[in-house]
Amino acid sequence: MKQFILCLLLLFPLTAAAQDKVLNIYAWSGEIPDFAIKAFEKKTGIKVNFSTFENNEMMYAKLRADENGAYDIVLPSSYFVDRMRKQNMLHQLDKSKLPNWKNLNPEFLNAAYDPGSNYAVPHVWGVTGIFISDHYYNPKKIRHWSQLWEKQFYNHLMLLDDMREVFSMALISLGYPVNDRNPEHLKDAFDKLKILMKNVKVFASDTSTSIIIDEDAPIGMAWNGDTYKAKMENPAIQFVLPEEGFTIWVDTFAILKNAPHKEAAYQFINYMLDAEVNKQIAMTTNFPTANLAAKKLLPPAIRNNPIIYPSESTMRRGQFQTDLDQKTIEIYEQYWEALKMGA
Repeated sequence: MKQFILCLLLLFPLTAAAQDKVLNIYAWSGEIPDFAIKAFEKKTGIKVNFSTFENNEMMYAKLRADENGAYDIVLPSSYFVDRMRKQNMLHQLDKSKLPNWKNLNPEFLNAAYDPGSNYAVPHVWGVTGIFISDHYYNPKKIRHWSQLWEKQFYNHLMLLDDMREVFSMALISLGYPVNDRNPEHLKDAFDKLKILMKNVKVFASDTSTSIIIDEDAPIGMAWNGDTYKAKMENPAIQFVLPEEGFTIWVDTFAILKNAPHKEAAYQFINYMLDAEVNKQIAMTTNFPTANLAAKKLLPPAIRNNPIIYPSESTMRRGQFQTDLDQKTIEIYEQYWEALKMGA
């Protein structure tokens, strides 16, 4: 019996050590390249289990239903960081375990969605605008969101499969802020979007780049990184940031409150913050990086490209999305379902 108990005591530390060699990540599709995960695994010996989501709502719903702590790291967008930290879903960061924190761009720290930068590590960011194939349309004549409602675009548009982005476009076109909570204004946006539906050919997020490249939809709404990637394959693709405004988003690394492998999570995030690693990620994903040290290492053709890194004067027209109260979210969700169902 003594020998049996001794064996158990010896086994438990080994089991705990083995658990530390696992990391479960739930992330946006396309934001963490395979090469970065494999390199991290080789460097640390930590096995990464990687799952992806297509939008914040999907991610949030799955995490709320997960009582067993299946994931360690998630990549929520800024306004979902705000929601999740308020609901005590996120682990407060110990920055002493992130020595590469110094590489981050100060412009993305201490944001309204995460005061003090205590819960989220900025990873990539971007802007949402209009992509256009000049095989079909003259991009110089398209400067406003409201033009997408024109009859000439019947059954030609691609819209992002993202509730907040689509409603933000409608709100901006009506002269309302993207974080408007006025039910009457949200109804105005819904009514306007119902009119737009006859021009919409497809909703897409994951597959948007291939749709743009192939010109299956010659015009529509897209993120700048996807548009830049498409333009490298199809030079006819152009990108316009509407004069009346657009959304700015930031996707972040966050460690869940109930994460079973927090130490491994810190190792992964710190690895992602390495300037050279982050540079390679930025060159692969084609999204702007929130890592200033990495940005300085990028080739000038990328660092100075106005699609990926719009000018300061252009960025002043942008608006960051923030979290909304539950009542407003429910209004959004009802309208979104009605739109997608064709009501």
